Amino acid sequence: MRSDANIAGPMTDPVPGPRNESFGDDVSRETPPPMDDTPIGRAAQLAVEAIGRTGGLPRPEQTRVMVVANQKGGVGKTTTTVNLAASLALHGARVLVIDLDPQGNASTALGIDHHAEVPSIYDVLVDSKPLSDVVQPVMDVEGLFCAPATIDLAGAEIELVSLVARESRLDRAIKAYEQPLDYILIDCPPSLGLLTVNALVAGAEVLIPIQCEYYALEGLGQLLRNVDLVRGHLNPKLHVSTILLTMYDGRTRLASQVADEVRSHFGSEVLRTSIPRSVRISEAPSYGQTVLTYDPGSSGSLSYLEAAKEIALRGVSQADGQGLAVNYEGQHSMSEGTQ
Repeated sequence: MRSDANIAGPMTDPVPGPRNESFGDDVSRETPPPMDDTPIGRAAQLAVEAIGRTGGLPRPEQTRVMVVANQKGGVGKTTTTVNLAASLALHGARVLVIDLDPQGNASTALGIDHHAEVPSIYDVLVDSKPLSDVVQPVMDVEGLFCAPATIDLAGAEIELVSLVARESRLDRAIKAYEQPLDYILIDCPPSLGLLTVNALVAGAEVLIPIQCEYYALEGLGQLLRNVDLVRGHLNPKLHVSTILLTMYDGRTRLASQVADEVRSHFGSEVLRTSIPRSVRISEAPSYGQTVLTYDPGSSGSLSYLEAAKEIALRGVSQADGQGLAVNYEGQHSMSEGTQ
């Protein structure tokens, strides 16, 4: 997909990178911004208006802990985690991102330092450090916080094996965290080891990003079986609440076919909003930003804002969780058939 800069024309965006335009106090309210008559300027205005329209979203009665998981790599787990978190925070919620991936990509995308000496989620899981000791505020977005991952987390899978209550250490840390939060989003590694199991035990909802590509449903059956196992033995409230279609390219027939197939199998669990394949979404992490602050007027930014709105409203309308954990047997047979 072409970037917004190419669509707008060569003079619209001569220098790539994040935009931090500000108009001084000497500019009157009646004076339109300099780029107001350009496609990017209009898109930025739309983003501001979108946040304004949905800024009053209802807040959940209790903290919603959402596990972003898919054992297949490259489906947009981290991108989805950080951008949904930023979107919810821009809507006025208090949101914590827990980075459980040893690569630390969510920490990078949020501009959080996560070198080896930084207190991290590894210390929480292995050394029982309080979660409040490792949480850092995200500078660009008010109300957004991050518990970073460091490279030490790569060895946590092995170190957790010998520890007491190894599957529920993250759950206990979250329950002991005293700061008020509306949402906790946990970014999982692309595997089904003890780190992901800790996330599934701690969470109530599973959010699965599915890319609109060939083999999109490959491996999904094993994830759903693990969700069933954790629900049956460790966490009875766990259920798949949300499926988000990512990397959607409306120009291709394949993307439409994959979207139709996912919607036919998962029904109401699939968000109406899909996330487009976007250059801006891909560029944002290299600047330590989410797409919401990197380019608020882009199609990716607007899509994540709309997806966050859907998630927030669904939480209110289905607060008791009834009707969300449905058709697991049918999903299993579907997923197995695609492998």
